[in-house]
Amino acid sequence: MISVCIVTLNTRKYLKRCLDSLPKAFGSLNFEIIIIDNASNDDTVDLIKECYPNVVYLKNNKNLGYTIPMNQAISIAKGDYILQLNPDTELDANSISIQIEYMEKNQDVGICIPKIIDGNGDFQKSSRRGVPTPWATISYFLGLSRLLSENVFFTKYRLEHLDENTICEVDAVSGSCMLIKREVIDQIGMLDEKFFAYQEDSDFCFRAKKANWKILYNPASKITHFTGKGGSKTFPILSLFEWHRSYYYLYKKHLSNNYSKIFNLLYAFIMIIKLLISTSIYLLKR
Repeated sequence: MISVCIVTLNTRKYLKRCLDSLPKAFGSLNFEIIIIDNASNDDTVDLIKECYPNVVYLKNNKNLGYTIPMNQAISIAKGDYILQLNPDTELDANSISIQIEYMEKNQDVGICIPKIIDGNGDFQKSSRRGVPTPWATISYFLGLSRLLSENVFFTKYRLEHLDENTICEVDAVSGSCMLIKREVIDQIGMLDEKFFAYQEDSDFCFRAKKANWKILYNPASKITHFTGKGGSKTFPILSLFEWHRSYYYLYKKHLSNNYSKIFNLLYAFIMIIKLLISTSIYLLKR
């Protein structure tokens, strides 16, 4: 059985599309659905009661971010596979059964993700990732990886130089549709709750890879992710802060020992400046 774990916040319309697409995505496979609601006020609870009575639905009293609620779902999941899924996704027919079949045939693959496109049909480059070293991250922030997408020197984070239609092993994948073998969680534990939201998926993948599990991008199937509809826009300033904080915490946890204390302070300063610029741009656009 596969356990579908979803964290939602005021995404009633998109959540319905997501849930309606699940049966065809699994084919003949058995699955359960667990939804953790971060105190939505858009009548999500009525939707679940009326249309999806078999869904396991738990509602928190406040917004706990992404990582804590996802761990809530994982902790009660019964499946041999865990599918972390964003509520603003829509799955193609057999998109998950194809991934399960591949993972069953490749026992050393612990985490897999299908091809993810956005609402316009464009490939979401951030769904597969390399290691976010300072240079890789800065190249991404400055747009160099987009402008020089064929040059691996500038594309080490989002891996733009790789063919989006070719299966490949990567360092990390997005949690928007991340399929995980239960054995991986049993071995390395659940998500690190110091990540309020963002980059908890990369951290989990890095830990899995250190435990000798392979992480695969497998475009044999695809899903659509309507980016930004999953609740992050409900608290935009908080989302901006946590996005930048998570990038730095990931760096501090996995990469900072490779650099001097002076460089680490400089990198923290760069992240603060980036946060201030992003926040200012957002406020000016309001």
